[in-house]
Amino acid sequence: MEAFIHTAASRFPPPPSSRSSRASLRQCGLSVRSQLSLPFAEKEAKYHKHLKAAVDVVERACHLCVDVQNSLFSSDENIIEKIDQTPVTVADFGVQALVSLEMSKLFPSIPLVAEEDSGFVRENNLASAVFAEVADKSSISEKELSEEGILKAIDRGGKEAYLFGPEPTTYWILDPIDGTRGFVKGKEALYVVGLPLVVEGEIVLGVMGCPNWEESDSDISNTDGAEENVSRSGIIMISHVDCGTWRTRLWDSPNSNTKMARNWIRCVVDGLHEVHEARYCIPESQTWESLPLSTLYSATTCANNVGEKQILLLRACCGSLCKYLMVASGRASSYISRARRKRTIKVWDHAVGVICIHEAGGKVTDWKGSELDFAADEKERRVLFPSGGIVVTNDGLHDQILEIISAS
Repeated sequence: MEAFIHTAASRFPPPPSSRSSRASLRQCGLSVRSQLSLPFAEKEAKYHKHLKAAVDVVERACHLCVDVQNSLFSSDENIIEKIDQTPVTVADFGVQALVSLEMSKLFPSIPLVAEEDSGFVRENNLASAVFAEVADKSSISEKELSEEGILKAIDRGGKEAYLFGPEPTTYWILDPIDGTRGFVKGKEALYVVGLPLVVEGEIVLGVMGCPNWEESDSDISNTDGAEENVSRSGIIMISHVDCGTWRTRLWDSPNSNTKMARNWIRCVVDGLHEVHEARYCIPESQTWESLPLSTLYSATTCANNVGEKQILLLRACCGSLCKYLMVASGRASSYISRARRKRTIKVWDHAVGVICIHEAGGKVTDWKGSELDFAADEKERRVLFPSGGIVVTNDGLHDQILEIISAS
């Protein structure tokens, strides 16, 4: 692996104030300070218990990632000290083991569909390193844990662990680290831990943790006029069917969530309805010129100099879920990706993002306007087959973008 050199953090341009000012959001009651662990009461959410557990384990997983990531860098120069794949591997498998252990303890009958199995860990003698990280973050006593138990927990989410059928079913989906390139870049790039729950074929809740997300005080505070400070404390974004999408800051430690109230901010997609005014994200592996909208508009990354027949392209590295975060939070208007013939599209790269977008007022479809079918892979529930690609937008832009795609 090459050593990465840090660059200055990219700041995302805020949504236009005429469309979605933070003050207006607060006046609409979309900021909630709650002594509860969630921004809505148990009676309002059918899967409240599941969501509460998912928030807890994703926060623990984020802290595991942060601790492992810190081992990559020196405290003084923020220069990568290790250039092999070991740290990101330990974090990736550690998160899967942690989530598997915690959720199987609480919900033993619900299977897990996840990215990894334990083969690589066994072959490279990494079990002890993974065990150490999991034991440090798990709510389960270290006496109850073992290296073999950790490996079995990883395998619980693997490809061979569970075979589904054509009927709707219930299962968790996990992306342990979406955006591993962002993980090894340090604090200057994004990565996401994603965990949704599918019940009888419907995604009913989702949690995304993004440790490197920049959040200003004015994003969280209920006080107008305060001096804005930018924090990289990261965020948790949650969504529950019919309860909306919300975000809050990560706790400073995984065990601090019983000590204080949380500030929850309701997330809504932006209100931009003109294609040329919208702000776009695309995969790092694709170019704007490879997408249908490029036949009408060129792209610029300079927010202060968007010319005629140009659109603003936001840099958001790495992975797909951070783009869903940006659209759901109103920082971006649309995320467009093209499906590639030789590249499989995995469910965990999109599932949690889909419910967060829907509950924030947006839409997610393939390029023909069909919703993503998470049961298309009947036996394993691991692969998506979108026609053409995937379009993530606010409601006002969606049909316009599909028309441009269809005409290209």
